[in-house]
Amino acid sequence: MGAVTELRAALHRAGITLPSLGLDPVTAAASYGRPLVELGRCTAETALLLAAALPGKGAEREPVV
Repeated sequence: MGAVTELRAALHRAGITLPSLGLDPVTAAASYGRPLVELGRCTAETALLLAAALPGKGAEREPVV
């Protein structure tokens, strides 16, 4: 599963939608092969939902590579 698809699904499970979520077209077309994920802009309400969905300080999480 791709990064955008996985992130969109995780956000959906949290009740969050980022309408502009997708691959950045400029970096996706670049030859170095590491496209960036475009998160886009969101409303203040969505930003608060994102903040609430993230683990609190000291939460144990392993980074996803």
